[in-house]
Amino acid sequence: MKNFSTWLLVCFMVMFWVFRIMVALMAQLHQEFFITPFDLTMEIILLFVVLACLILVVKRKMAGALIYLFAYGMYFGSDVATKLSALFEDASQLGLNDYTALIISLIGIILPIAVLLDLLADKNRKAHPKDKKTDWFYKNEQYDRKLDERADKNNYRTL
Repeated sequence: MKNFSTWLLVCFMVMFWVFRIMVALMAQLHQEFFITPFDLTMEIILLFVVLACLILVVKRKMAGALIYLFAYGMYFGSDVATKLSALFEDASQLGLNDYTALIISLIGIILPIAVLLDLLADKNRKAHPKDKKTDWFYKNEQYDRKLDERADKNNYRTL
């Protein structure tokens, strides 16, 4: 994890995971909270799955990002679809709690996509690395031209 973007995404993953723990805990304790889980049993299972995915993402494994996207896509995707269709049909029927749940669900969809894109970009960087210590020598065309000119001038010819 050398990139700043990766560190930020992992921090957001942890913050969203802690937020989902708070949501599940408040629902389990029957306390009022501005968000309620869609299915408490599935929420608890998802918390453990996301914990494993978090470890895999930190280790830069693509499987972690794919499982994270699949799990959150299945959990939050249906809510986003139903709330967006209700929003486009008649926006007056949605309340403040529905809008809040929609925003949280959108975050739950966007965050795994961002993590997957970051890992895909990192795979590209690993396949085509840039090393400032050696690229000036091996990928510098001006140096090649100077070497060629110098090599032509320093040839000793025997007659």
